[in-house]
Amino acid sequence: MLISASRRTDIPAFFGEWFMDRLREKYVLVRNPMNPAQVSRIALDPESVDCVIFWTKNPENFLPHLDEIDRLGFRYYFQFTLTPYGSDLETMLPDKQKITDTFIELSGRIGKEKLIWRYDPVIINEKYTQAFHAASFESLCAKLSGYTEKCVISFIDSYSFLKDDFKTLGIHELSENEIDELAALLASVAGKYGMPLASCAEKINLSRYGILPNRCVDPELIERLFGIPLKYKKDPSQRVQCGCSASRDIGAYGTCRHGCVYCYARRGR
Repeated sequence: MLISASRRTDIPAFFGEWFMDRLREKYVLVRNPMNPAQVSRIALDPESVDCVIFWTKNPENFLPHLDEIDRLGFRYYFQFTLTPYGSDLETMLPDKQKITDTFIELSGRIGKEKLIWRYDPVIINEKYTQAFHAASFESLCAKLSGYTEKCVISFIDSYSFLKDDFKTLGIHELSENEIDELAALLASVAGKYGMPLASCAEKINLSRYGILPNRCVDPELIERLFGIPLKYKKDPSQRVQCGCSASRDIGAYGTCRHGCVYCYARRGR
């Protein structure tokens, strides 16, 4: 079993103590987000869990728990989102230099191969232009090069419950031409730093720029990292374009406090 912790909220940032309690007690209860009356009990022990995939934007307060997680015998890697946006889009995140320092510290602690940088979603409006992304992405590549083995990008998706915020901020889903131009731009910058790029759940084929579809929940990566051969089917609960293998997500929507106005996980507060 693979544990996703979590696409629905930032467990390392806000619920680290809770997560550690669940590991110590060796189980977690999870509500079905589509049917809250349905609660599942999921085993959390090294014999049942092949790997934990952490998703986070700020794991600073979680770092002290890693030694205990190691002692308990769990395998894990991190999906770490680090973007250049300001408080207009990410209202409660701390200073980005501080988050960058945490990224570098985490890489030194667990190894760059277990830390995947996510530059997503890519958003375009009057403030966050192509030129902005060119400069900001290069700045981050310069800082993070050598501390990760891959960067994953995706482009903003619109959701009905976010449409008012998107209208106020001038955010729109990008056309194929806009995606194509941005992908070429980011790939060119990444190439200067030897930073491999992959795309997350995108309909458009970006392989001509060396950007291949990513599997964020990835048994092949787990086998490479930990030497355990795994066979998991594609996750049927994710979007058609998503390449992730099946996992159990133990988070809850509407509980993240980062306040990112573009985030699909804001629903159901």
